[in-house]
Amino acid sequence: MRVGIMGGTFDPVHLAHLIIAEEARVDLELDRVMFIPAGEPWMKSDRIISPAEHRVAMLKLATGGNPAFEVSTMEIDREGPSYTIDTLEELYQELGHTTELFLLAGWDSLATLPLWKAPYRISKLAHLVSFPRPGFARPDLE
Repeated sequence: MRVGIMGGTFDPVHLAHLIIAEEARVDLELDRVMFIPAGEPWMKSDRIISPAEHRVAMLKLATGGNPAFEVSTMEIDREGPSYTIDTLEELYQELGHTTELFLLAGWDSLATLPLWKAPYRISKLAHLVSFPRPGFARPDLE
């Protein structure tokens, strides 16, 4: 199975999220795309974000028309900061070792990958798939 992972605050979810997810699903032949809103986004701890239940409700409304899209509350349900590595490790255990994970992210997000918790391990558990974002240069992750 091939699964795309879109994480973020989704405050709010917008059309670009949906377009990127669908393009990735088609181009990468993904079986499904999981939208995983952050519970406590560690990189945005200085910002006020909408309550989790509102962000989940917005995501469910936005993704409801696509049967390949699903919304997971795994990061919201987990206590403490939301780290991508923790989510990927949980998915790896849940979905099995034969599942291929594809982390879908904009250039702005992937540019900060070296600052994330266990970035090298992230790159071992998931294929990193980046998408252009206006105003941001393509990150050099070599």
